[in-house]
Amino acid sequence: MKIAVAISGASGIHLGIKTFEAIPKTHEKYLIITKNAKAVAKNEQKNIFYDEDIWAGPASGSFGLDVLMVIPCSMNTLAKIAAGIADNLTTRAASVIIKEQKKLLLAPREMPFSPIALENMHKLAMLNVIIAPPVAAYYSDQQSLEDMESFFIGKWFDLVGIENDLYKRWQP
Repeated sequence: MKIAVAISGASGIHLGIKTFEAIPKTHEKYLIITKNAKAVAKNEQKNIFYDEDIWAGPASGSFGLDVLMVIPCSMNTLAKIAAGIADNLTTRAASVIIKEQKKLLLAPREMPFSPIALENMHKLAMLNVIIAPPVAAYYSDQQSLEDMESFFIGKWFDLVGIENDLYKRWQP
């Protein structure tokens, strides 16, 4: 599978990087970093695209991306995707993923959600976009913030079809 993780906004960038790093080596993976997230990105990562590189592979359906996860997803990026605005690599790749009917996962990072954000999420959910904010769950026995982040990443992987054992699954 070809998988891209896009990091929009600055708050929670480490979660996007951890998600990218956790993708198994059996998958072809790419990292897309917005201008605001560039400063914190690791330069030694392979397959990094910057958001202003609108002509990079993920901007085309023929590139064959199977999954795009935007983690974290700022409300600005979410609104642009919902409105069909494709003015940077992240929003253009999202537009292509929707057009090609592939898997798009957005992890909105702000709370509470405004009525406008909820309307945008609803619109995207009706297009089969996966809306999956990092919401805490307490059944998987997390003992630390790192455990909780592994839970988020594991749940995101479950939603897009990446096998993982990153968290303790529900056992009644």
